Amino acid sequence: MNLSRIFILRPVATSLFMAAILLAGAVAYRQLPVSALPQVDYPTIQVLTFYPGASPDVMASSVTAPLERQFGQVPGLNQMTSTSSFGSSMITLQFALDLNIDVAEQEVQAAINAASTYLPRDLPNPPIYSKTNPADAPILTLALTSKTLPLSKVLDLAETRLAHKVSQLPGVGLVSISGGQKPAVRIQTNPTALASYGVGLEDLRAAVAQANVNQAKGNFDGARQAYTIGANDQLMSSEDYRPLIIAYRNGAPVRLSDVAAVIDDAENVKQAAWMNTAPAVILNIQRQPGTNIIGVVDRIEKLLPQLKASMPSSVQVSVLTDRTTTIRASVKDVQFELMLT
Repeated sequence: MNLSRIFILRPVATSLFMAAILLAGAVAYRQLPVSALPQVDYPTIQVLTFYPGASPDVMASSVTAPLERQFGQVPGLNQMTSTSSFGSSMITLQFALDLNIDVAEQEVQAAINAASTYLPRDLPNPPIYSKTNPADAPILTLALTSKTLPLSKVLDLAETRLAHKVSQLPGVGLVSISGGQKPAVRIQTNPTALASYGVGLEDLRAAVAQANVNQAKGNFDGARQAYTIGANDQLMSSEDYRPLIIAYRNGAPVRLSDVAAVIDDAENVKQAAWMNTAPAVILNIQRQPGTNIIGVVDRIEKLLPQLKASMPSSVQVSVLTDRTTTIRASVKDVQFELMLT
């Protein structure tokens, strides 16, 4: 039986059939997902541990090594990489693809509990773990820079004016901010003044901690009414700290300003992100699973002029990285091949 004879004898049906195939292909092309990586739930877990003041050698020997020994016994582990830096340790665990990520998460939690006895006793917080997916890498990275405003102010503008608007766009899953410096009050003690008043650093620390608390104050109970004591003892600026009384000597109060210089500063002056040679606040934008990555980036770029207009003129918003550059080139190649065939 000659298959082509059927189509030759029925030219109208053949034309309609070809038109249906062309229409179905056009509809299917519009529904094709566009992404840099396939939508796969990679069983990868990242464990972070912070130990302020510890050198990389101390982090590697006292934190990273005990955790690695316990993680090495977890079944289904394919690869383990670690990085020990000043005050922090990061361990990335990659499991077999056929392993359920929830099961791997439970195994990691059990390994952290087993390693807790070998970790430093003065560790501020236990290790933190989170599920990561290479396919969830940021699709667009924005950088906010300013030559006149401090990074703490730029961070506030990024959180209130930029991140909130971008996260409301369809297809945007997560907007994370890095590189900003949170405001803080820095107390720079004068050892000579402390020695003259007979005040130690521990006495100073205890007095400051005791005067700066935010906890329940209690309440008054009456026969017909009850009153809650609403008082906040938290100190917010350097001006509030300076008159703080830390001790009494010869019946006279010793104030914090007598033994230290109190200034408004950043919480961590060594933490910052950079765009080329300028300090910047970085916005990493991730998409929702299954959404068209090119469509999401196009909506963000369409909103950018409006967001830039709402920012002060001294703040510059720039596109640092765009993952759709290579994806757009791949899509154009596919379109060209489709036209040829």
